[in-house]
Amino acid sequence: MKKSDIKSDIKSTKKKKRDGTAAAYLWSAPSLLLICLIVVFPIFYTGYISLTNMNVYHWFTYDLIGLDNYKEALLVFDSGFLSALFLTVVWTAVNMLLQLVAAYLLASLLNTKGLKLRNCYRTLLIFPWAMPGYVSILLWKTGMFNSQFGLLNQWMEKMGFSPVKWLADDMSAFICCTIVNLWLALPFMITIIDGALQSVDRSYYESALLDGADWMQRTWYITIPAIRPIIAPSVVITIFTTFKQFDVIYLLTQQAGAKTGAHIHTILTYAYENAFITNNYGYSSAVSMIIFVILIVFSYGINMKPKEES
Repeated sequence: MKKSDIKSDIKSTKKKKRDGTAAAYLWSAPSLLLICLIVVFPIFYTGYISLTNMNVYHWFTYDLIGLDNYKEALLVFDSGFLSALFLTVVWTAVNMLLQLVAAYLLASLLNTKGLKLRNCYRTLLIFPWAMPGYVSILLWKTGMFNSQFGLLNQWMEKMGFSPVKWLADDMSAFICCTIVNLWLALPFMITIIDGALQSVDRSYYESALLDGADWMQRTWYITIPAIRPIIAPSVVITIFTTFKQFDVIYLLTQQAGAKTGAHIHTILTYAYENAFITNNYGYSSAVSMIIFVILIVFSYGINMKPKEES
């Protein structure tokens, strides 16, 4: 084959690739445009607003103030952001730990050999997950934690104790929010761990029993290493969901017109309050961008770990 023929083949191949790439971008253009309008533009616009003093008094006449909103959030302790961030980290850690422990224990009970009505129990445990979260939270607030006619205070009165304002104190409100969040989130984790436990080879447990291993040793050396790759993605998803939790704390303690007196804020309820209660949109946008960066960094760190291990 002549050199001229080889060069022409190479040119035609490159042209076909360019045409194919151009056609792919052309077909993808509507989707890319929609993504830019729905996702990319709001992020950049929020970043722009975070550099201004936009609020209810400067709606159209706002000025660029640089990084002042970020300095107020990150460097001024009295601003409330750092305390909200600390509470969010504690909220995420406590809920994640309780969910893993409770879900593992309940899933282990579901996998007990010879357990009757196993499927019935699984259906009942999935029920809180099937209900709308908004409805469940308000049912807990009015049906359980209400200071006048809530079920808990009815029990307290029957035992001779005075009624308790469960959602008025910061500590008790945090505990109540944690209980409600567990009620909502446990079914998902139970389902994942239940399926993971069923995938473990039973011969490992039989060998461990012959060697005299107790329940804790079987759990630590067999069960946890076997189910870790299965439940790891669900743990990451739950961490993201819990870190961004808004509805539980807001509806139980901070709902407009129905505040209980507790002053607990996660970073999302804190951002919401600054945006829609005090109407400080520039500062709230800065808080939102900080949340966005935290989640991006966490996501990047999670995705980098498998590469480091390999």
